[in-house]
Amino acid sequence: MPPPSDLDRRVRPRPVPGLLVAAERHLRIGSPVALAAAVTRSHLDDGRCVGWYGPPTPGWRVAIDAERADAPVPPALGRRFGVQDFWARWTRTECCCKLADVPVAAWWRLHGLGTPAGGSAVWHTLRVADLVVTVGFAPAPGAVPLPASAAGSSRLDR
Repeated sequence: MPPPSDLDRRVRPRPVPGLLVAAERHLRIGSPVALAAAVTRSHLDDGRCVGWYGPPTPGWRVAIDAERADAPVPPALGRRFGVQDFWARWTRTECCCKLADVPVAAWWRLHGLGTPAGGSAVWHTLRVADLVVTVGFAPAPGAVPLPASAAGSSRLDR
């Protein structure tokens, strides 16, 4: 089951929720060369790339991760974490790892393919064409962290 939605909470960090709601408008799919100017990118196993072209967000770091929605779940990972909503959970985990600068194997030991309830990251997971994409934001180093009531997640809603 997807985590609860940060977009439904009353306390919202600005301007990030607006960017998360409109995330699809700021994503591009193409070749790595064509998307070289993206703020951040995610490379797919079929050679394509997804790039984030959102406006600057002072005080925030942004990360994205994308996977083909119909890609088979690697058997070992499916046994370990289950296959239901696997790519949505995987892309959220990858975003959180990128934002926290933590290797995914270290993250798995602490959180599996889950996300910490008290974390400062906010994200949105969505379908774009044949992909599952998560866009995540976290306060930049030195920025004032979000209160625990404002941190959280979004759901795969398309």
